[in-house]
Amino acid sequence: MRFDGTFTTKDFAPTAAQPLPNVQTALPVGVFTMEKQYRGAISGRSATLFTAAFDPSTGTGTYVAMESFEGRLGDRSGTFNYVHSAATTGADRVREFFSVVEGSGTGALAGLRGSGGMQVDADGTHRIWFDVEGLGEANG
Repeated sequence: MRFDGTFTTKDFAPTAAQPLPNVQTALPVGVFTMEKQYRGAISGRSATLFTAAFDPSTGTGTYVAMESFEGRLGDRSGTFNYVHSAATTGADRVREFFSVVEGSGTGALAGLRGSGGMQVDADGTHRIWFDVEGLGEANG
């Protein structure tokens, strides 16, 4: 079952967490938190822990994010976690990974499993989708 929506981000902020000491690479590593608000068949909010090795001057880098979502997929409400990552050379989005964390669903989203994806339109609209199964199944 597919669910589509859009999201906006807010409160993208560096955290106190630091990369491992004494390891210097060509790209600096940062850890951030952010919040997202979702609209559409995916509605609600998420809290995100975001880690990236990124060069803002060239737009080159890779990120990994763990999200804790609270809201609705269609008419079913609950919470779950999902993880995603992607790389960029400044003008693209490649090697994307996106997965629902199995066993993390609550409420009517218990048993949720699947994958999804994100894209940013030319006008800056952030789109997200989940291709999932197991809605409402008991964990175990």
